[in-house]
Amino acid sequence: MKKLLLLVILATIATTVSAQKIYNLDSPNGVNKVTVKISPKNVTYSVTHGNVIILQDCAIAMKLDGGVALGVNPSCNKSKINKVNQTISSPFYKKSEIIDNYNELVLNFKGNYQIVFRAYNEGVAYHFVTDFKKDIIVEDELAEFNFMKDYTTLMPYPDARDQDFGTVIEKQYMSSFEAQYTTAKLSETPDDRIAFLPVLIKYDKDIKAVITEADLEDYPGMYLIKNNRRNNSLKGHYATYPKSEVQGGHNMLQKIVTEREEFIAKTSGRRSFPWRLITISDHDYELTNNDMVYKLASPSRVEDISWIKPGKVAWDWWNCWNISGVPFKSGINNDTYKFYIDFASENGIEYVILDEGWAVNKQADLFQIVPEINLQELVNYAKSKNVGIVLWAGYYAMDRDMEHVCKHYSEMGIKGFKVDFMDRDDQKIVDFYYRMAETAAKYHLFIDFHGAYKPTGLCRTYPNVLNCEGVWGLEQAKWIPEVKNYDLVNYEVTIPFIRQVAGYFDFTQGAMRNATKSNFRGVYSEPMSQGTRCRQLAEYVIFESPFNMLCDNPVNYTNNQECTDFIAKIPTTWDETISLDGKLGEYVVIARRKGNDWYIGAINNWSPMDIEINTNVLGYFTKCEIFKDGANADKKASDYVKSTERIVNGKISVHLAPGGGTAIRLSK
Repeated sequence: MKKLLLLVILATIATTVSAQKIYNLDSPNGVNKVTVKISPKNVTYSVTHGNVIILQDCAIAMKLDGGVALGVNPSCNKSKINKVNQTISSPFYKKSEIIDNYNELVLNFKGNYQIVFRAYNEGVAYHFVTDFKKDIIVEDELAEFNFMKDYTTLMPYPDARDQDFGTVIEKQYMSSFEAQYTTAKLSETPDDRIAFLPVLIKYDKDIKAVITEADLEDYPGMYLIKNNRRNNSLKGHYATYPKSEVQGGHNMLQKIVTEREEFIAKTSGRRSFPWRLITISDHDYELTNNDMVYKLASPSRVEDISWIKPGKVAWDWWNCWNISGVPFKSGINNDTYKFYIDFASENGIEYVILDEGWAVNKQADLFQIVPEINLQELVNYAKSKNVGIVLWAGYYAMDRDMEHVCKHYSEMGIKGFKVDFMDRDDQKIVDFYYRMAETAAKYHLFIDFHGAYKPTGLCRTYPNVLNCEGVWGLEQAKWIPEVKNYDLVNYEVTIPFIRQVAGYFDFTQGAMRNATKSNFRGVYSEPMSQGTRCRQLAEYVIFESPFNMLCDNPVNYTNNQECTDFIAKIPTTWDETISLDGKLGEYVVIARRKGNDWYIGAINNWSPMDIEINTNVLGYFTKCEIFKDGANADKKASDYVKSTERIVNGKISVHLAPGGGTAIRLSK
């Protein structure tokens, strides 16, 4: 009897194994490996990096209406491996060309769909592709991220500053996507909070991985939440589709969802869905120069990009139009903006922005201009000074009359819009991003998205999208710090390793009022930065930003002309980027080239440190122009020294003060 039972068990195991199909995919360098298992019940995948298990048996599926489920009871009838090694042109980016080298596994399933996996040297990705004749409704998507150990994570959760989320997950869908990172073990992840992407996982042996997504179109963004189906696991979570909305929110410029559907997306049956990707690094600094999101995005849909002009912009809102020594009352009026335009023109700054206030408040109507502003006069004046004008716009004000607004202001001579307060990433808002980018391109306008979710490669698809917020930026320095655990310095040496993996961000650096940790104060009308002056200069190199703000006022820049000259010369797009060094949460050193010139930026946390920068990988240089923290920068954060120094054996030694930085220019 026992022998018979054993034979039955062995036969069952043999049947299960034979029914399970296993596919392997290696990265070009052979380090990253994806193993896909297709059983009679589901599809799972695992990822290894060398001998380290990154993900283990992660189930993936999509639930459609009508009882259709992709990846459930699957039947794979064809597989194919493609090897790709190509060069992507990447204008307005951190490098002019990208090597796109990957191996791809395409799995065809009965039921007219595919699952495509890609293995890169720097990570892996997958997505679903469907080929249905009719539109479909996606009720849910399963994306598991299963880990072998209780690893430490760094996750940003929607900020509850303006509302009480409680334990209701649906309330968390309304978010500005600005938050510091919560460091916790996977087991400590709350059941009732969703984390927005990107998130970082710390493995053994200093290996790090960042989870995010790319090519997010006509679909909601993915959050991560604790997966209670198994230990040490996260899973994807998605905002459901808005059923009804009302005008409201900040100055009546938003759409507030009052009721949601039971599904997450209604979309075309023939399409590629967003890529779920995980970048993998042996060294922290590798994360600061990762291109996977850009590579996985759809190619450009804008044929002529010659009119798109990245650059820097003099910003009014952060410094509260707080200028002095002028014979007029400063504020939202033509005299003030002409002063900003004169400053921009004299310093080679390409743009001036009119932030919130130029249009009548709470009307959500971009054709109602306050009487203190003569916009056409400002546009003409700026044009005579070789400066472009950019306008701020609330989301609802733009969405309700997008075509008319873009046509009218393009014909007036406006160069672009900063569109703000979307504060969601459900399918309707994601659709707005694409319509906004397409319509703006039609009228030769560029876009800077604020109140925005993280980038997912839209800058490749629509190169006129020159920036995106989705970051806990310098504007936070205006608020009262007691409201929360306020620490921009530590945050600034964290985001290059996590948030910047997704793409550029509008951090709005450039403060000329600088403070140490002990003397920082939140002053709304005369804000200051945390950390040293040289830190502010270095961030123009470290932070990726094709459309880059000068946050302070013209008077403060004129009074600090030496620093202003350096900022004005720093490019906003680059031919080459090299990550030289860095440690998550401690320090970062990045070099970027434009033409024959290299710029190097370095910043650290609140611990002073000495660093040695190796320039040999950049070429042969004998001298450098360098801004360094002054001897007393630990007491007076604005203390700095500018000098020209000789480079010995390709090495530059620099002392960084607490919250310090250095900015270097190498030129032949």
